[in-house]
Amino acid sequence: MTTKAELQDLLRFLTQDAKLHLKDSMSSIKALQTANLTKVEAISKSSVEDLTAIFSSTKSAKSVLSTAKRVIKKRDISETGVDDNVSTASKRRRSEPFEELINPDSLAAEESLLLPTLEISVADLEPIVLFTNRAPLVLAFAVVLLSYTYPHQPLSSRLSLAQAVVSANSRSKAVAIGLESGPSAEAEGWADGQPRIKVMGREIRVLRRWNYERPKATEPGPLQSGQNLAIGQPSESDEQETWTERTVPLWGLDTEKLRDSNKSKGSPGAAPTSSLPIFTAQAARNYLLRSFSRYSEATDASPTKKSSLKDATTAKEHNAALLLRALDILFASWKDTLSRDELDKRAWSWYVAVRPDVETGQKGWGEKGKVELSQILKMRKVAEKSEESAV
Repeated sequence: MTTKAELQDLLRFLTQDAKLHLKDSMSSIKALQTANLTKVEAISKSSVEDLTAIFSSTKSAKSVLSTAKRVIKKRDISETGVDDNVSTASKRRRSEPFEELINPDSLAAEESLLLPTLEISVADLEPIVLFTNRAPLVLAFAVVLLSYTYPHQPLSSRLSLAQAVVSANSRSKAVAIGLESGPSAEAEGWADGQPRIKVMGREIRVLRRWNYERPKATEPGPLQSGQNLAIGQPSESDEQETWTERTVPLWGLDTEKLRDSNKSKGSPGAAPTSSLPIFTAQAARNYLLRSFSRYSEATDASPTKKSSLKDATTAKEHNAALLLRALDILFASWKDTLSRDELDKRAWSWYVAVRPDVETGQKGWGEKGKVELSQILKMRKVAEKSEESAV
């Protein structure tokens, strides 16, 4: 079995020493493991024929083989006897492009991302009106939706994927109202070769988290673990699902940042193999928790003592928890009725129905408005009155 350190060294060798594209390197990992070629020394003793079967190109196979032999030779003649392929790892740690990708995620890291939850009834939620702009509302919808449509994704992944949806939606809107122009980074081919998943009807590019270790302890509740959730009727696509959707945790890939950071290279094909930026879970969480105020407070003109920053932050986190609770009630009410794909499609129409009303065009960009939790709760499926009172 390949260890974490071996996987890290192997990825570094393929991308930095052998100069292979990251996506090609990652797609070859499984075949290299099967052939027991997870160490540079083992690769150096293999043959062009063996490597061609893995990399599907004689040219790439020869390059990998010769690079492996050169690395081993350099290692052998080193006066210190230190593996040059590993010795500089600590120096590169701050800029290591695969740091989040290949380092194991600890239980503490996942716990640091936990979202606030509230046990509050429908009756108590209905009078609440929040004040926000559209982007964080999309984020909230996507985070809760993913806990039902992709329940095996850890919370860190769901936050990253949800932020990717927000980014893609915001760019489309910016183009539509004339704030941006030209094709997207994905349309230009900057994410070619990376897998895609669909969230709220929008396809986003994702990056596989090869070395993620699921914590042995799981947190209760769908917003944290999602392990206790299941979608009702399977869709046709469910029968054809791949590792992308069910088994491997994912990051949302920031294709626009990838393009912006490599503009000098001129074309997608010239992008450096060591840089695939992602939407970080912590940034998405922070954005979610600081974006919701109470409408009554936002419009109250009466003089009041200014709240402390701590009090304001706590209040916004509480408001976010109220919204997440209302959304969870909505999605939970439909989970046994709709298929995964149907729930995903329905989510966008639900968001449109409750999003803040803002001015059209550029004037409405970033403008805030009301989000009535009662409107969210009206869309839930309630089979029996007794169920409604029990929620």
